[in-house]
Amino acid sequence: MPGMEKLHLEDVLEDSPQTRNLLRVFENDAFALKKYTLGLHNCCQRIMKAQNELCAATQALSQQLRDYEIQTFPLEPEDSILTTTLKQFSSYLDDVSSIQQVLSAQYSETMMYPMSRFIQADLEEVSTLCEMFQIATTEHESAIKNYMKLPKKKENDRQRMEYNEELYGMRKKFHQTGLHYYSSLNALQYKRKCSLLEPILGYMHAQRAFFQMGQDAVCKKEIEEFLNNINASVQGVQKELQQDTKKTVDLIDTLEQQSVQHYHAEPNPEMPYIPPNTQLAQKGGYLFIRSKQLIATRWDRCFFFTQGGNLMCQPKDEVKKAVLQEVAGSLSLDLNEPGVLAEPYDTDDRRFVFHVSSPKLRKSVVLQAENERERDEWICTINNIVRESGYVKSKSPLQQQANKERTPSTTSSTKESGGSSPDMANVNSSASLGSPHAPKPAPATNDMLLSDVPIQFDLQPLNDDITDVTPNLQGPPKRINPFDQSTGEVLDNLDSAIADAHYVESFVVRFLGSMEVKADRGEPLVLETMRQIMAARAIHNVFRMTESRLVVSSDNMKLIDPSTNIVRTVFALADISFWAAHNENKRLFGFITRNRQTGLPNPSFACHVFECNVSAEEICSAIQTATKLAFQALMPSNDPSLAGEKKAVEKIQKVKAKEKNILLQNIQNLEDADSDEELNNLPLSPDGKYLVLTATEDDDEMLEDTNYVDTQMTQKVQDLVVTQEEEGVDDSEA
Repeated sequence: MPGMEKLHLEDVLEDSPQTRNLLRVFENDAFALKKYTLGLHNCCQRIMKAQNELCAATQALSQQLRDYEIQTFPLEPEDSILTTTLKQFSSYLDDVSSIQQVLSAQYSETMMYPMSRFIQADLEEVSTLCEMFQIATTEHESAIKNYMKLPKKKENDRQRMEYNEELYGMRKKFHQTGLHYYSSLNALQYKRKCSLLEPILGYMHAQRAFFQMGQDAVCKKEIEEFLNNINASVQGVQKELQQDTKKTVDLIDTLEQQSVQHYHAEPNPEMPYIPPNTQLAQKGGYLFIRSKQLIATRWDRCFFFTQGGNLMCQPKDEVKKAVLQEVAGSLSLDLNEPGVLAEPYDTDDRRFVFHVSSPKLRKSVVLQAENERERDEWICTINNIVRESGYVKSKSPLQQQANKERTPSTTSSTKESGGSSPDMANVNSSASLGSPHAPKPAPATNDMLLSDVPIQFDLQPLNDDITDVTPNLQGPPKRINPFDQSTGEVLDNLDSAIADAHYVESFVVRFLGSMEVKADRGEPLVLETMRQIMAARAIHNVFRMTESRLVVSSDNMKLIDPSTNIVRTVFALADISFWAAHNENKRLFGFITRNRQTGLPNPSFACHVFECNVSAEEICSAIQTATKLAFQALMPSNDPSLAGEKKAVEKIQKVKAKEKNILLQNIQNLEDADSDEELNNLPLSPDGKYLVLTATEDDDEMLEDTNYVDTQMTQKVQDLVVTQEEEGVDDSEA
């Protein structure tokens, strides 16, 4: 390149002051170039980080738009057009993000790599050679000084030769290092021309490629039409919003004008008089209720409303909680009782007070309204309800009509918390076997609930034939906190039937209620029954619950009194048709049972609801496991090919029971023996160490065939399992 300044390599060994000055100029130029290159590298690295952040931000935006579909918005329908539009936008953003990733990769290859290579390979090499040249210069100067100090005497020839060799080595090292150093500084003048331009050239090429790919990916006709449609839709929505805002402002002005009379607790005398409405059949609003605490009187503001012929109350602080949990409020007074009367009342020097009294219940509720009109309307409404004869204690005519006109809800598929039990009476028929997680389609929930059925809140023997009852053993004491025990309690003091079962699980539960239903399965049916029972308990102020220990075994299900260990009721596994846990409150579960009463053509069904101290899904899983084991145990017993083996096993069990009785009798005789003569009369073995158990010849022959019968039964069961696997009958279908 013409006009390029260079260091003369011939002057390295001479190392004159002129050469040193020129070298210092090249060194200053190299250090300035390194400083500038590091600043340029920081700028390029900042562009690289910004591009990577843009890629990540675009991907996050696309994912956020896609997550709108899985969010739960109470007011947004499932098939909203907004969901589809956002999904389409997310697909376009994915294409843009892919192009941005390509641009980031090109930045890394064409911009960052040449810049990093120039800094690490060239500039760092010049810095290293500079240090080495300084060291070689110092060593060369030292060797010259040592050589020049040699004396004239010939006795120092050996020392003269050593210093001469040292000077030779240092001068050679200085010359070689200087040659490499001078050549690197000369080459750096050429490298700066390309090393500073190559990264910028790569940046521009990457940008051109990015814009070309963006033009091909984004500037499509379909995308243009989509954006135009969305733009028109957004403008239409904004126009509707403006119109709605204008209507809302007008409505707010109208409501403010109409509500002027409601701002005062007592109407302003200048305003027109509005008489109370005496024809109301239901009413709701805030009232103050009087309650007595020791010697003081307290007035609390509560929300009162009439429902089903009852005066309901809900405290103000629990309104939000009640809305979230769908609690119906507490019962203040039953207006269906005869003699209920609402009338004005004077007490505590307060105005607009009235009371509702029930002579039969000997109960009176003292309430206070804000003004005279509100008080008179409440009195007339309550008296109108009392005079109407259409109300019953369970439902009102308005509620019964609403239940008839209510649209049946769509039955959802059963979740994993629910299951159904196969019919034990028809286990030999493969067509009657149903999967625990795939019950038959259930009808609508409202059609499965019986109207005006009583709800049982107390735990009574739900089946009359309870023969398996444990003795009245001394059990654990009653606990104040019903859930102060862990779920892994030991199953002590249980009867032998449960103790010998193949599968036993114990849980602490509290009985909430049961009611009769029409169908034998369906998760919506169980959930609706739970809602009805919880609402009824809230309406009738039923807070007492019976605590029991639920023992789930492969034989049956039992509810045992934890204080006395007495079995309260027994549910046969064959009568349990469906079970499910609540989808929101994980401590509530229920199951449906069949009630096969003699003399009735069709069985009836009842749903029982419980509260537990663990996850209800654990209890549902235990019921499912017990049902599966009972079904598997029942299949071989119904196999005709194993009838003979079954009889043989029964005979063997009889022989073993007989031997056990003989052994107990001999032990009893051993305890009653008072002399050696009586001991000698006992049937002992020849060595005198064991008692001899006497048995009949038939029993001896049967005992010899024990191993043969066990082998035959094991082979039969294995063949049956292999046959089921070949036919495709798995455990879930069983």
